[in-house]
Parts: sequence; C-alpha cells; structure tokens
Amino acid sequence: MRTPPNERLTSDIAETGKARKASGPQKACPERRCVLTGASESRDALVRLAASPSGLVLPDAQEKALGRGAWVCSSRSAIEEAQANGKLKGALARAFKTGDLEIPEELPQKIEDALKRVFLDRLGLEMRVGALILGTQRIAETARAGGISALFHASDASEDGRKKLDQAWRVGRETEGSGERGWTLPLDRDALSVALGRDNVVHLGLANDAAAARVLKPLKRLMHYLGQEIPDESGRANSRAATDTND
Repeated sequence: MRTPPNERLTSDIAETGKARKASGPQKACPERRCVLTGASESRDALVRLAASPSGLVLPDAQEKALGRGAWVCSSRSAIEEAQANGKLKGALARAFKTGDLEIPEELPQKIEDALKRVFLDRLGLEMRVGALILGTQRIAETARAGGISALFHASDASEDGRKKLDQAWRVGRETEGSGERGWTLPLDRDALSVALGRDNVVHLGLANDAAAARVLKPLKRLMHYLGQEIPDESGRANSRAATDTND
C-alpha cells in the first residue's frame, strides 16, 4: 500500500520514515531570532551572517564561520529596504556588539549567490551518490514506476514538458487527479547545466525521500529569501510562474 501524497512529500519531508532511517533520530530544529524583525523561527528558515576580523559582513550560508553570527529571516527585498534606510546597519551593530562594521552594498546579492551555491552543491552531491535522476525519458520511466520521491523543473522549462513529467509522477504515486506538480526551481537550465556539468538540464528527479529532504532544505531557504511561493503539503502550488519555452 502506497503512502498518501500528503505524507510522501511535505514541507517536513525529513520526518518521513525513509528519511528517519537514513538520517537517524530526528531532533527539533533549534530556533534563532531574526535581528531585523525580532521574530524567532526555525534555523532552517533563516540566513546566517558573519563578520570577519576586520568587520566585513558576509553571508555564512554553510553556517560554519567561527564567532558570533547574526540571523536574518527577511526576504531579499526586506533586506534591501533595511539596508537603504539604515536599519540593517543598526541591527547588525547590536548583534555583533560593534559599530565598526563594513556592510557591502551588494550584500543582498551575495546572500542570494551563496544560497544558490549551497543548493547547487547539494544537487551535485546527490548526483555523485546516484540519487539524482536526469534526462526527460529516464525521469518519465522512473516516475511511472514509482521511483521518484521529488520532481523538479528549471524555471524556463516548457509548460508541456512539465505537464508530461508531472503526469508520469502522479501515475507512479497513484495520485492521478490530485493536481500535484513538481517544484519549479528559481534557476534556469543554463545554471543547472553548468553546476552539474551536463548538457541541457531541464528536469530533475530524486530517487528517495532522504535525498529529497536533503535537497529541499536549502531549496526552501533560497525560495523564502527570494520571496517565492513554496508549495503546500499537497504539492499543488507552483513555486514560480513558468515561461513557455521549448524543451
């Protein structure tokens, strides 16, 4: 008996049975306070900023930089506004307990670039361990056989190409008529192809729930930062409007 769709691929996919077996006992994700809004949220929904010894503020998307960090949960547009009106500088001065900071004008873009890099690096790791499925025909065949846990499309994938694979995915998951769709990525085929070292990467599939959990974590953080809609538990919402180009 297949797992119901609202349990197979949800925003908390790491809690599914397969993900738990792969990653061991689950722990509650600790919360951090956004220095701009004062709101406390799951660390997975925030972006960490770090200051170098000289006071240069940079994104710490890997969360590995030593020393005090400052967490922001705002979107790129909110950070740009806070930077323009001086609120970002004041919030970071309080967080780092020093006013001797250098905040690059291009910090919002640096954050976006860092989040994209983490996401693409994660895809590369999944490809190396054999969990990433590429190629429209291979994805369709694997999807119909129920072998794909998560389906993704480049931002410039054609509507027709997406619909065909979405349908194959629903067939394999026995959820025909549900309206479930794959995730539309905030990256086009050129960015995906360069990052993965393959030609014309338009669609991607992940072979198991554990791999999907590992990929969805940085993807949702990136989409949140970009202010893009994140699909609900049913998978019916699109993360980004599609452009109608050819596959």
